[in-house]
Amino acid sequence: MQLVVARIGRAHGIKGEVTVEVRTDEPELRLGPGAVLATDPASTGPLTIETGRVHSGRLLLRFEGVHDRTGAEALRNTLLIADVDPDERPEEDDEYYDHQLIDLDVVLTDGTEVGRITEISHLPSQDLFIVERPDGTEVMIPFVGEIVTEIDLDEQRAVIDPPPGLIDDRAEIASARDDETDGNDD
Repeated sequence: MQLVVARIGRAHGIKGEVTVEVRTDEPELRLGPGAVLATDPASTGPLTIETGRVHSGRLLLRFEGVHDRTGAEALRNTLLIADVDPDERPEEDDEYYDHQLIDLDVVLTDGTEVGRITEISHLPSQDLFIVERPDGTEVMIPFVGEIVTEIDLDEQRAVIDPPPGLIDDRAEIASARDDETDGNDD
């Protein structure tokens, strides 16, 4: 299985280094020296990481055969893709790779269908499940223990217990408000 693990950003300096936007929880495993990565577009790769370092909070990489700014600039916006064993699991029991979560069915604790995870958005404060509902709309579910109560990879489902308003349709909320006000016609 292939996973996007980073996107190449700007050239850094004049010796072929580039900044990378990391898209993996394990950059030390996927983006270390010697790693061979496929690319999108495929015409730019595969690329072999020669060196890597952190500078001012950003990961900088240099690839074999790219030793000047011009070569580094030509790689900008290229996606780096790693081969990953589909059965590989993170070390911690409560951690998951994105590919394990994509396409899981999302249900409420009572079994009510919410939708299907189509994307994981990694934000600085927390990760979000992007869930496509049966009607084609999307809802964002924070991937936190208080809301996502269970991930069952064998059953291919994520069980959630959302707070009021997180996944409710605006029409349902408006209808509930109307019902409340209809009963107050004293």
